[in-house]
Amino acid sequence: MTSYTVPSLEPAQGRQLAELLQERLTALLDLQLTLKHVHWNLVGPGFIGVHEMLDPQVDAVRLMSDTVAERIATLGGVPQGTPGSILAHRSWDDYDLGRDLVPAHLAALDLVYTGVIADHRAAVAATGDLDHVTEDLLVAQLHALEKFQWFVRAHLEDGSGTLAHQGESTEKGAAAAAS
Repeated sequence: MTSYTVPSLEPAQGRQLAELLQERLTALLDLQLTLKHVHWNLVGPGFIGVHEMLDPQVDAVRLMSDTVAERIATLGGVPQGTPGSILAHRSWDDYDLGRDLVPAHLAALDLVYTGVIADHRAAVAATGDLDHVTEDLLVAQLHALEKFQWFVRAHLEDGSGTLAHQGESTEKGAAAAAS
């Protein structure tokens, strides 16, 4: 961490924001890898549509990662994006599914998105009074992340709006309920 940050913030505030953003960077790097893993490993009816739906999500999340890393650097921090850093900083387990049916992966992916979105919302709340630029960055990302989750959920709901994996709290449980 440098001894400076952006104008109007104290270096300690810049460090606080950079640490919060590092958590988001870790989550976004993990998400883009998970999305690509799902892209490669789903099979069955609906394969091509979902396969092609995921690539733009991967690309968008990759850009989000870059934006967050650049904000960390702007604040005077040092963004960490190595595989070892992802493993060291994440607080969640690795994605559970390998080769599986489209609904199984989408149900598990819905839970992944739920976790990323919830943590992004918490980060927005933590930055609001401190730095509106960082807050705006995260809010813009939330818009896209929530839309991507809607795309995923549209494949999993019935006519009444009930998700096939409603009430499941694990990726494997959600996958089994949706298959």
